[in-house]
Amino acid sequence: MIPFLDLTVINAQYEKELKEACSRVIDSGWYIMGKELEAFESEFASYCDSGFAIGVANGLDALTLTLRAWKELGKLSKGDEIIVPANTYIASILAITENDLVPVLVEPNIDTYNLCPAVVKAAITPKTKVILPVHLYGLISPMPELVAIADEYNLLVLEDCAQSHGAQINGKKCGNWGDAGAFSFYPGKNLGALGDAGVITTSDPQLADTLKALRNYGSHKRYENLFQGVNSRLDEIQAAMLRVKLNYLDAETARRRSVANRYINEIINPLIKLPDWKSDEEHAFHLFVIQTEKRDNFQEYLKKNGIQSLIHYPIPPHKQQAYKSLSGYQLPITEAIHNTVLSLPISPVLEENDIDKVINAVNSYK
Repeated sequence: MIPFLDLTVINAQYEKELKEACSRVIDSGWYIMGKELEAFESEFASYCDSGFAIGVANGLDALTLTLRAWKELGKLSKGDEIIVPANTYIASILAITENDLVPVLVEPNIDTYNLCPAVVKAAITPKTKVILPVHLYGLISPMPELVAIADEYNLLVLEDCAQSHGAQINGKKCGNWGDAGAFSFYPGKNLGALGDAGVITTSDPQLADTLKALRNYGSHKRYENLFQGVNSRLDEIQAAMLRVKLNYLDAETARRRSVANRYINEIINPLIKLPDWKSDEEHAFHLFVIQTEKRDNFQEYLKKNGIQSLIHYPIPPHKQQAYKSLSGYQLPITEAIHNTVLSLPISPVLEENDIDKVINAVNSYK
């Protein structure tokens, strides 16, 4: 079976360095909020060309705490609206409702799966305060247009970069276009920790300062609490692991793009709709997502041919039991996407003969 993603093989490439990093932390005797986190935050901020990077426990917290910080700073209030693509993973919505804010679900561009500027503009009301672009599957959203809209209407922009590490437009990386960017380092991400981890990027010093307190019980100084904060700290071992893997992110992304290039150029089955890809730099290819009308049948066919595939995602947020309050939305494009998408294996360690097998199997499907 060709695995969808083999983390054992991916991490084995850096086994010596990862073990050395882990030993370094163990031997230091300092496991929370230490030198490894400080170094990783500096290195990741430099990578994204942002002023600050604030390490947190996971990607959901990165989104949630950013919105929470804007509330603490008086930029958001209960009941404010946030425009978000309807086809995103549920974490984007959870972060909004956790802060007593209102998600305004809009249809994505059917080809890119990302926000459409014209649709965003049409959804703006007097209560709109934030645009939340989700760079889904690794493709950066049309940020120049979205930032222009935000500037016109005096809106904040929070980028959901959970799947798009390193994606960029004209040399400007994701996480550096909006007022803040939220990243996940879940193990299966392009930059994956060996556990949960996340980070927030921003060039706003006031936001960064507030976030540093919120992640640490609302405190900058021990036993002095400015806010009703939480415990969401990126620990030293994960920071050390991420420091190792950050060095290889661009090379791994280039390999993902190489695999994607082969798929796009060599898959010729008219029953399969391939992803929209205009420029190398814009797509990090966290996932290679195709569409096909008989998705479940096609997935079973791949399985019989020894190829593991996954669905990202089978149920949209507004159809989830958790969000019955959103069930009134009529979102035919989103629902069509969730009924037809399928992710093919793509990773920096996928062998050429396995790529051949995937391409041949997809082209032979009838």
